[in-house]
Amino acid sequence: MDSLNVEIISDCFIKPELQSDKPIYLSSWDLSLLSLNYIQKGLLYPLPENDRDFSITTFLNELKHSLSATLTHFHPLAARLATIKQQNPPSITVFLNPENSPGARFIHSSVDLTVADIVNPTDVPLIVQSFFDHHQAINYDGHELSLLTVKVTQLIDGIFIGCSINHVVADGTSYWHFFNTWSKIHNFKGQNGLFTPPILNRLIPPGSDPIVTLPFTHENEFINRPHHPILRERIFHFTSDSLAKLKAKVNSECNTTTISTFQSLSALVWRGVTRARHLRAEEQTSCRMAVNNRSRLSPPIPENYFGNMIQALQGTATAGELVDHGVGWAALRLNEAVVNHNDKEVRDAMEYWVNSPFVVNANEHFDGNSVHMGSSPRFDMYGNEFGLGKPLAVLSGWANKFDGKVTLYPGREGGGSVDLEVCLLPENMAAFECDDEFMSVVTKGHLI
Repeated sequence: MDSLNVEIISDCFIKPELQSDKPIYLSSWDLSLLSLNYIQKGLLYPLPENDRDFSITTFLNELKHSLSATLTHFHPLAARLATIKQQNPPSITVFLNPENSPGARFIHSSVDLTVADIVNPTDVPLIVQSFFDHHQAINYDGHELSLLTVKVTQLIDGIFIGCSINHVVADGTSYWHFFNTWSKIHNFKGQNGLFTPPILNRLIPPGSDPIVTLPFTHENEFINRPHHPILRERIFHFTSDSLAKLKAKVNSECNTTTISTFQSLSALVWRGVTRARHLRAEEQTSCRMAVNNRSRLSPPIPENYFGNMIQALQGTATAGELVDHGVGWAALRLNEAVVNHNDKEVRDAMEYWVNSPFVVNANEHFDGNSVHMGSSPRFDMYGNEFGLGKPLAVLSGWANKFDGKVTLYPGREGGGSVDLEVCLLPENMAAFECDDEFMSVVTKGHLI
C-alpha cells in the first residue's frame, strides 16, 4: 500500500478576498523556529453516503471560495518570508512579506485507497505522509514555498483535508484557530459574528526594538535541517474512564489532587518509553511538554493571538529513578515544572533570547533519551465538518517527528477521551507496545 502514488489532479494558488500589503515582523518565539518543519495536520472524512448530488468539483470550488474568505482574516498565511541582511553590525531580519506572493497553495489529488486502508492497520501507513505538501521542508523554506498549503486527497470512499502551515507563522493554537474559522466560514457561507478574528500584531518584549533581528551574516549559520530515522507510528486510544482512573492513581500516590490528566498521561508514556529503550540506570532522561504561554503572562495574551507562544517545559530524572519510583513520582516532576512556569519565567525566557538570539537545532534539541509531548486534546479538531459530517480521524505528516515524539489529539467520541500518536524506532516500539503498565490504560491501538 505504501508504494502507491498520490496523483496530483490540479494545483493552484488562493489569495485573500481582501489582501493586506503591510509587512509583518516576527517575534523571538517565531524566529527561534526557522529551522524546524512545517506543522502538518489533517482530517479524514467519509464521502457523503446519502447525498447523490455530491460533486467533488462543487465541493472543491466551495472550499477554495471559503479559503479565500478565511485568508482575508488570516492574511499572513498568504504571504512569503523575506530577508533583509545588514553588514554593520551583521544581522538578518526575517519577516512576512505579502507583496508579490501568489497566495496559499491548493492541491487536489487522489489515491486508490479506501478509508479502511488508512484506519485499520496497526501502524499509521506511510502513504499518509503524501497527503501533505512541503514534505521535509523547514520553515526557512517559506521564502520560496507557500506558508500554507491545503491538499485535498480523494480516496475511493473518503476525503482527506491536509494543511501544511509554516511553524514560524503559527503554533498549534493558531493552527486550529485558522482551521476552525475556515470550517465555520465554509459551513455558514461567510456569515459575520460566528468566529473570533485573529490578533495579528506580534508580541515584542518591552524595551526591545520592534523589528527583531538575528545576529548572523548568512542563513547557513543557523539552518540545520532535521534528519529523521525510520520510525514506526501508532495511535493509542484512551477513554475518559481509563484516564480518570490513571489520574486518581497518580494523585493518590502523591497524596495530592493537583496533578492533571495530561501530566499523569505524560508520566505514563515517559516511563514506558524509557523502559522500552533499555537505558542504563545512570542515564539522564527527560519528558518535555509543549505549553501555551498565552494564559501564563500577566496580563494574559488572548487565545486568538496569531503566532507562536509556546515553550517546552521538562521534567528530568535518571532512568533508574524513573523506573524504580511509581508513575505518581514521575507525574509530580512534571507537575512541579508546570506549576513553577509563570509570568516571570516566560518573560525571563523572552529576555534571554533577546540577549542571546538563537534558532532551535532539532538534531540537538530532541535527544535520544527524551520524550516530547506536543499538541493538545483541547484543540477543536472534530468540529471541523466542511459539510462532510464529523471527521473519522486526525492524522499528521512527516514533519517534526523523531524517536520519542508523542502528539495528543482529542478522542473522536469526545468527553475527555484522548488519542496518542506515538513515534518510536521500530525496536523501541516493539518493546513499548508490550509494556504492561502503559497498555493496561490503553483502550485500543487502532484509529477507529
